Amino acid sequence: MKSFAVTTIINRPPDAIWAVLTDAASYAEWAEGIHKLEGQISDGGVLRLFTASKPRQPMILHVNQFVAPKTFTLSGGLPFDLFRGNRTFTLTPQSDGTTEFHMCEVFTGLLEPLLGRMIPDLTPSFEAYAAGLKHKCEG
Repeated sequence: MKSFAVTTIINRPPDAIWAVLTDAASYAEWAEGIHKLEGQISDGGVLRLFTASKPRQPMILHVNQFVAPKTFTLSGGLPFDLFRGNRTFTLTPQSDGTTEFHMCEVFTGLLEPLLGRMIPDLTPSFEAYAAGLKHKCEG
């Protein structure tokens, strides 16, 4: 199983960060690499993600495990779960009033041993995403 993760501390309460994380229409303003995100980030929601590298070819994502203002998962991949990516976003309040933001993506499925090798290191894009979120929230 291939996976990537990032964690950062944001100087805002979970509710404020949650408002940014669940505002799909604003992602292009702060999330590096995202051209557009259409749909609702809500329980059972379906999203169309357009990346900067493929602005005309959307990736379909499903929102699940939605527990406001703590966590949600975006899932997408091939039919029959032959290859799937599950990206989970988690907000954990800290005793000093800050919030720990954690994002992790795990790739699974029958074809993961083959297709997983073709996925580049996503660590830099995860770090850029977390930095963009932190900047947007702390503004």
